[in-house]
Amino acid sequence: MARMLALVVVALWVLNMAMVSRALNAHEVRQLASKHNITCVLVFGDSSVDPGNNNRLPTTMKGNFPPYGKDFFDGRPTGRFSNGRLATDFIAEAIGYTKTIPAFLDPNIKPTDLLHGVSFASAASGYDDLTANISNVLPVSQQLKYLMHYKIHLGRLVGEKKANFIINNAVFIMSMGTNDFLQNYFLDPTRPDQYTVEEYENFLVSRMEDDFKEMHRLGARRLVVVGVPPMGCMPLVKTLKNEKTCVESYNQAVSSLNSKIKQTLIKLRQTLGIKDAYVDCYTMILNAVNNPKQYGLLETGIGCCGTGTVEYGDSCRGLDTCEDASKYAFWDAVHPSQKIYQLLADEALNSLSEALLR
Repeated sequence: MARMLALVVVALWVLNMAMVSRALNAHEVRQLASKHNITCVLVFGDSSVDPGNNNRLPTTMKGNFPPYGKDFFDGRPTGRFSNGRLATDFIAEAIGYTKTIPAFLDPNIKPTDLLHGVSFASAASGYDDLTANISNVLPVSQQLKYLMHYKIHLGRLVGEKKANFIINNAVFIMSMGTNDFLQNYFLDPTRPDQYTVEEYENFLVSRMEDDFKEMHRLGARRLVVVGVPPMGCMPLVKTLKNEKTCVESYNQAVSSLNSKIKQTLIKLRQTLGIKDAYVDCYTMILNAVNNPKQYGLLETGIGCCGTGTVEYGDSCRGLDTCEDASKYAFWDAVHPSQKIYQLLADEALNSLSEALLR
């Protein structure tokens, strides 16, 4: 088994370096997923993993219009805050189930789609319920309620016993945290009046821990947590702070929070027996920003949409874009490009092979 896992890790690394390895890598990943009975992918979080749930909500936090989706299948916008697919889409494809993870609230979702996994994520959400309430989107508590609805639908489709098996062997992915600072703590006065930055980090981690315990109660046994990205490197943050380089104070807060997230995962592994994997998107994106050529990038300072300095969401609607988004680290002034999401998916698959499936 150790030799097999080592081969998978090598294959995943080669995927980043040479396109000729892609077919072999997919075969290895799918063999490993089959061997460990991975049934589907269930996703929770914010715009980094929302494929369109916000389309159904009375919120301005949407991306279901051009130029979003420019490089998606048929060039159509879906609600993903990207020019194409998200990391979770690539993960699902690598495992071998589907090329895209559908939004649970998508009115066109088919019963058979439930077997391959869904996303309950909501753009602009966070570990702090206040974060979601500011933008009128789905807090984690509501995302978990939809998980219960999912279990009911799944039970009707395949029977309760099979439904429990599917959920127990699903890969649960959680990706959020940026909005807790970007749209909450650093903008709204409520939390700063209650907490210092460090105290707020502790509050977020405590909420995260409660969320994971509830997931476990509902059947989660395999958990992938995506760390918070270096938001000080986002074009929007640099523009607002009038900085040409990454804003260090923002990155320091994120780095501290990520350390606490990792410590909490160790505790949950010991107390609940959850098999967990941590995806270090902070280091990966920071490396891409600082060493663009290593990742085949040409532009890491601005986004592809509009001026690339301030536009995201509705302010990106209908604007011109760069010619080739695959050369950009950021699609808009906040969100990564499909290229970065694909690299993050590779990081996640590495984490799965090294930790989750052992």
